[in-house]
Amino acid sequence: MADFYITTAIDYVNGSPHIGHAYEKVLTDVIARHRRLMGDRVHFLTGTDEHGQKVQQTARARGVAPQAFADEVSAEFRALLPRLEISNDDFIRTTEERHKRVVRDILQRLFDKGDIYKGEYRGFYSTRQEQFLQGKDRNPDGTWPEIFGEVSEIVEPNYFFRLRDHQAWLVDFLKANDRYIFPQFRQRQVMEFLKEPLNDLCISRPRERLEWGIPLPFDPGFVTYVWFDALVNYYSAVADRPGLWPANWHVIGKDILVPPHAVYWPIMLRAAGLELPKGILVHGWWLTAGSKMSKSAGNALNPLDLIGEFGPDALRYFLIREMNVGQDGDFSRELFLVRYNSDLANDLGNLVNRSLNMTNRFSGGTVPAAGVGAQAEDEVRALWEATRSEYLALFEQFQFHTALERLFAFVRSINAYVEKRAPWKLGKSTDPADRALLETSLATIAEALRLASVALRPVMPGASAKMAAVLGSTPRGTWTEELAWGDSLVGSRVAASLVLFPRPLPAADKAP
Repeated sequence: MADFYITTAIDYVNGSPHIGHAYEKVLTDVIARHRRLMGDRVHFLTGTDEHGQKVQQTARARGVAPQAFADEVSAEFRALLPRLEISNDDFIRTTEERHKRVVRDILQRLFDKGDIYKGEYRGFYSTRQEQFLQGKDRNPDGTWPEIFGEVSEIVEPNYFFRLRDHQAWLVDFLKANDRYIFPQFRQRQVMEFLKEPLNDLCISRPRERLEWGIPLPFDPGFVTYVWFDALVNYYSAVADRPGLWPANWHVIGKDILVPPHAVYWPIMLRAAGLELPKGILVHGWWLTAGSKMSKSAGNALNPLDLIGEFGPDALRYFLIREMNVGQDGDFSRELFLVRYNSDLANDLGNLVNRSLNMTNRFSGGTVPAAGVGAQAEDEVRALWEATRSEYLALFEQFQFHTALERLFAFVRSINAYVEKRAPWKLGKSTDPADRALLETSLATIAEALRLASVALRPVMPGASAKMAAVLGSTPRGTWTEELAWGDSLVGSRVAASLVLFPRPLPAADKAP
């Protein structure tokens, strides 16, 4: 049994959770659940990033202390996790002492080595991004991109981390590890970024301008730059747990790959004498009408609204089925309802309920044993063997959307098999051969649904458990063993019915 450590990015508490936050948690959870099913000892970390100028400004505007404001918003992010059936093992906050202690230790270590020095910063600063800017960050017409918000020119003393001293090493590292970042085209973007010389990184802010941060251990007149602080969380959460570091995967959005996670972070780790994570998985954005969903654009969906209306499994399924990991995806209520009605309510939910109904009507509520297989049953089993092999391989490659596509093609084939065998007709026959075929068909349908429920366990844990329960199935063995066609359901009592995915009411029929 191997240790498997996986993290999400930590969410900045300057706003409430939206669909992008929900996706990153669900994606990471699917990977974590998959690795547990494969026998790994998984440690899954998520949390909140709580320092910085934006938090200080927002708290002041609301007339509350920064800590009180951070407590409130962090609680929103924490509350979202069980609603989404996220199986995280830890939740770190950058205001916790366990984190601040490690940040101070790393800062002092780097200062003592001479990797941090004091100098004067003269240039431009984006409050929105809490980032110093350079001339190359401007638009061709000399204006600043909208993402930076208000940009001001400042001159102030600060502390700097010798980032440029490690640039050649980072380039060599990425060349030697060309699959370090998934998908690979993201790694090529990092290499393009590294073609330009790096500037040393300003890692402090004067206390008179920013109080809400971790004071530098060697100069309490300054606080730590929020990115230097936040990036340490992945290590600080497990610093006292031998064997977990380095992480297997960091799951982050594409907007924080360069430079924070692909440049600052590996160089910080190397300078501090710590191992690098084994990989960075970079996901895309959710778009609506071709634009990124965001709070500032006013088009970000609240995931709690969809969970309350359709349940967590339906939202989890859509998010994983609809987005190719690493690419952008489209989200709209209309697209969601198409998936919900076609895949979940029709193909899967209706099949489960029909199976239960027919087993109760024609077999006394007990799954019968399959007799000698005919051509249709052989085709079902052969399709499952092909689906199983491909499904397992696609999960290892993070191609979850394609894996689900293959699985639901199999589910649709079972619906076609039901129509072909027509158990309701066989049940009316007095011919012993028809009775044997009826029992074989009921057993085949039940086993196919058991396999579907096992396959869906990482993606839709709640629905998977409900399916297993109504079929009388008890998990046993490893995931790969459970995904093998068998006869473990023979003799099991099934439930009378299950409406797994209720059809949504038309808007006119909803209660006010």
